[in-house]
Amino acid sequence: MSLEIVKEPEITELEERTVAYVSFVGNYVGNVEVFAELFGKLGNWAGTKQLMGPETLFLSAYYNDPAVTPPEDLRLDACMTIGDDVEVEGEIRKQKLPGGKFVLMRAELTGAEEYTAAWEKIVGWLVQNGLEIDMSRGVSYEIYLNDPEEHPEKYHIIDICMPIN
Repeated sequence: MSLEIVKEPEITELEERTVAYVSFVGNYVGNVEVFAELFGKLGNWAGTKQLMGPETLFLSAYYNDPAVTPPEDLRLDACMTIGDDVEVEGEIRKQKLPGGKFVLMRAELTGAEEYTAAWEKIVGWLVQNGLEIDMSRGVSYEIYLNDPEEHPEKYHIIDICMPIN
C-alpha cells in the first residue's frame, strides 16, 4: 500500500457549499461502479447545462459510519458544486452542505482500495487528539482534486473532511 498523506490532518473552517447531487442507499464500500454511475449521471446532466468550469468541485457526502451502519442502509450523495440559482430536476437534487469547523486531510491514493485506509487514518487522528465528530451536521465528505485517469500514475488526490465540535 502506498497511501500518501500529502497534508496532515488539520482543523480548518470550511464554507457552506451549494451542490447538485444524486443519492444512493446501499453498500457502496469498495464498489467503484456505484460511484461511476452516480457521477456519470451528474456529469451528463451538468454537461448539457454547461455547468462545469475550473471552479467546479466534485465530492461524495457520507452520512453513516460503515463500521456501525448495516451495508444496505449506508447513504451517499455524489455531488458537484453549483451556483445558488441553478435549477435541478429529476434524479438531480440540490442542497447546501454545511460549513463550519472540520478536520481536513489531503491524501494521494494509488487506487480505490486505499480510500478506507485514508478514512481510518483521519479517524485515528481525531481519536488521538481527543476530538469528536459533530453529528449535528451529520455529513463527512471527500473532495476529488483531480481526475485519476489524467494523472500520470493514475493517483486519486482527495481531501477528506470531517465535521468536529
